[in-house]
Amino acid sequence: MIGDREIRFTNHANPDSPTANLPSPVTTHPKSPIPNRIRAAAVGVALLAAQPLAREADVLQSIAAIPAHLSGQFREAVGFEQADSGEYFVFDRRSHAVFSIDAQKTTVREVVKIGAEQGRIIDPTAFAVDADGTLAVADAPNGRERIQIFTPGGSHLGGFMLPGRVEPRVVLNTQILSGIASMQFTGKTILISQPETGALITEYGWNGAALRSIGRLRVTAHEDDRAVHLAMNSGIPIAAADGGCWFVFQTGAPLLRRYDREGRLLFERHIEGRELDDVLARQPTTWPKRRLGDGLLPIVSPAVRTAAVDRAGRVWIALVAPFTYVFDRDGDKVRTVQFRGAGLVAPDSLFFTKSGTLLVTPGLYEFAVEAGKAGKVPLPPVQP
Repeated sequence: MIGDREIRFTNHANPDSPTANLPSPVTTHPKSPIPNRIRAAAVGVALLAAQPLAREADVLQSIAAIPAHLSGQFREAVGFEQADSGEYFVFDRRSHAVFSIDAQKTTVREVVKIGAEQGRIIDPTAFAVDADGTLAVADAPNGRERIQIFTPGGSHLGGFMLPGRVEPRVVLNTQILSGIASMQFTGKTILISQPETGALITEYGWNGAALRSIGRLRVTAHEDDRAVHLAMNSGIPIAAADGGCWFVFQTGAPLLRRYDREGRLLFERHIEGRELDDVLARQPTTWPKRRLGDGLLPIVSPAVRTAAVDRAGRVWIALVAPFTYVFDRDGDKVRTVQFRGAGLVAPDSLFFTKSGTLLVTPGLYEFAVEAGKAGKVPLPPVQP
């Protein structure tokens, strides 16, 4: 109030403000015939109309799956990928093995067997398949991180040990998500999240030579606790088709970064949405430690399960909550998805095939992901 006048202001300094299109500032006499409550209601309606509606999630119904008489042979399938030839590969963590399934889905064959020696795997954490069927598998014999490369038939092509011992900084249930578990295989090189080196990503050749380091660590407010600081800088590196890469921070406030082929940061985006609100609200400020070897390490739970890039260059990020966000090449969120097989599926792995479909574990399901294709059903909005 100024004197006997009431002055109302709107935001004209910011043309993107939801109030920018409201009437210009006016003065009204306190004895105006229009009651204040009516004027306030009108402004409230205008503001509500100006707010963007929350994007509804799509539920994608599976269009195919590995038949039960085959999938029943696996103990814990946490990876499901396909070579361009049509041959499928299944990473069975509990069996310490990799299996192949023919394109017609009629037979299963063990490709990489259990064992600590070279050419076998023990305590595996990740695997990836190149277009020609070449396999990369990360495991940990005697607590030492190792990566091996195999032909589609299982013949050993090469590999290397990483220095140091396994440090499971990020764990979801019993599954380690950090370190070599974040491995991404380009066919020629291997990308790993290694914040302990001072960079987010290290790119290795087949012989174990570190080719380059990419990305600065973010500020976490836990710099005085090195283990927690490194856990908060753990994530998923994803190779981009242009030679650059993406990086998805899995813990703390989840972020998405894009780097060019020279390793320069192009942009950073916050991963946000109502589906994440409860997860982030429940995050602790301290983390329990457990004994590993001669020391104690904090175990940090993630907000992001896994991530992958599709053939169109969009990044799909599966949350701990059973939702997946899709970001376009510019880092803008364009879609929210849920997957349904026999029930709702929270993905442990995502893989886009040559034909553009999406393979998901658990369940060994296949989904059509483009709008307008079979398998899409509407999902009611999540209540805030």
